Amino acid sequence: GNHMREIVGRYKRIKVYSFETPISVHGEASRVIFKLRNHATHHAEFIYYIQRAYELLFHLVFAEPARKPKTHLIVPTPVVTPFQNYAVHKIPDIDQDIDNVSMCVVLRGALLPSMIVSKEIQEYSSYGKVTPFTLFDVKRHSDSSDRGLEYVINLDRCYFNPEHLHNADVIIADPMNATAGSIYTIIQYMKSQGIVPRKYLILNAISSVTGALRLIRCHKDVYLYTLWMDPALNQHAYIMPGLGDAGDRINGPDPAKHPRNIIQLIADYGSTIANLYRSQIREIENTVLRQ
Repeated sequence: GNHMREIVGRYKRIKVYSFETPISVHGEASRVIFKLRNHATHHAEFIYYIQRAYELLFHLVFAEPARKPKTHLIVPTPVVTPFQNYAVHKIPDIDQDIDNVSMCVVLRGALLPSMIVSKEIQEYSSYGKVTPFTLFDVKRHSDSSDRGLEYVINLDRCYFNPEHLHNADVIIADPMNATAGSIYTIIQYMKSQGIVPRKYLILNAISSVTGALRLIRCHKDVYLYTLWMDPALNQHAYIMPGLGDAGDRINGPDPAKHPRNIIQLIADYGSTIANLYRSQIREIENTVLRQ
């Protein structure tokens, strides 16, 4: 841990939760990662802890910086006797930080984390901002070794409006950053299409040191935030100790011959997720169906 802190400390655009926050909150991050790592954590519980992970990451990115100005939330409560009661709460004012943000989704594992971050933005915004969504389909072409990996974008399964990306703060909420290959591929594709975001905000539940350094060294407009940092990759370029395939643990595995499309994937989340993230799902469906 100390060695990793020394390495990433040379790069101001890498932020690790336990390196940036008071020691009093480190236990919560450690508990969340423990539950995500545990192979005994069942599907519904895994989703709960993914939500917790991205709530913590959201605070690290937007609400944690010192001297953040405050705004007020005023709400009528259910208590109406002897008269209507109201409550006033202060929260960090992040309106300027989220004024021009866009969610960029690497399909499957990154879909639900992106919805979670978008929901947090909506709830902290004074005007209920719902972020636009960009949906990519990027897959490893080979997993023989780290150096032999190739990443391929399936443009037939990608949905986006370049206007939502150009000069925007693009958030990529990918739960696992091993080699950074999928994120790097997306960034390179955007550049090839003349799309120039203001910056990229990468939010990982777990990042390897290798993946973090690759992104930061290759792109000066990338800022990486991770709840946890793992030290190494194995010969197949998977994070060690890692937590397995985050996409399968969030969404369940797809049949090999019949992979689900984005609408089917959302439908399989069920009514609980659909009701919680209804604004995000509506935005995603509009993005897909317009094309």
